[in-house]
Amino acid sequence: MKLLRFGTAGNERPGILHEGKILDATSFGEDYGESFFSTDGLIRLKLWLEQQVYNLPIVSTTIRLGAPFLRPSKIICIGLNYADHAREANMELPKEPVIFFKSTTALVGPHDPLIIPGGSKKTDWEVELAVIIGKRCSSVSEQDATKHIAGYCLHNDYSEREFQLERGGQWVKGKSCDSFAPMGPYFVTQDEITDINNLPMWLKVNEKMMQNSNTFHMVFKIPFIVSYVSQFMTLLPGDVVSTGTPAGVGMGMRPPLYLKKGDVIELGIGGLGEQRQQAV
Repeated sequence: MKLLRFGTAGNERPGILHEGKILDATSFGEDYGESFFSTDGLIRLKLWLEQQVYNLPIVSTTIRLGAPFLRPSKIICIGLNYADHAREANMELPKEPVIFFKSTTALVGPHDPLIIPGGSKKTDWEVELAVIIGKRCSSVSEQDATKHIAGYCLHNDYSEREFQLERGGQWVKGKSCDSFAPMGPYFVTQDEITDINNLPMWLKVNEKMMQNSNTFHMVFKIPFIVSYVSQFMTLLPGDVVSTGTPAGVGMGMRPPLYLKKGDVIELGIGGLGEQRQQAV
């Protein structure tokens, strides 16, 4: 299934992308959050859809899409998980995954504007594959990790590099500004993806290709990442783990290139859809 949420910001309703049409799933009676995932919501929704598919209202494809799930308890990110990105950042490839947090208030829809924060000079882009946790896990084994995954979605991990790298402290300061975590357009359940380790991923700025890679190039693969993170914290249903970006970010250009008002950012991952933001 491909699940999404539609409507004005703060008033989104649950939906399902089915055969190219957006179906209104409001009558299911639940939104896509921690409670939904923790009570086998995906299984229940699939059975319900089979019975109700021809009775559900069709929603206009021009309607605004929100993030495809409710605000999670946490957004966890993995840094330097592509060797070419580590090289362009002049950083050593880590021996263990680099973990940092992104504020959940950064979460927005896939086509919402990018708000360049006040005082920013170095707002940057990062196309990433995000994992949505389906079942609570703590110290889960690598072998069992995929049993705890609900699905995957596209994420643009926006970063203000001065805040992140030049202002002291942890990376979270450059990762958490409002609008810095567009997710969606939908999240895709595991059964829809044949090979999560072979998905093309790309990002353009003003129609120029900046990032063009494949999830094959991840240093640490998804089962290992989920297992690793769960050694340090309990992952709750609906939590997001974003798995890193390949080379081609603005910081890595010579000279560096950063976003400005009016720039248009487009990105996609095979099977997970596409996003478009305009910087304001």
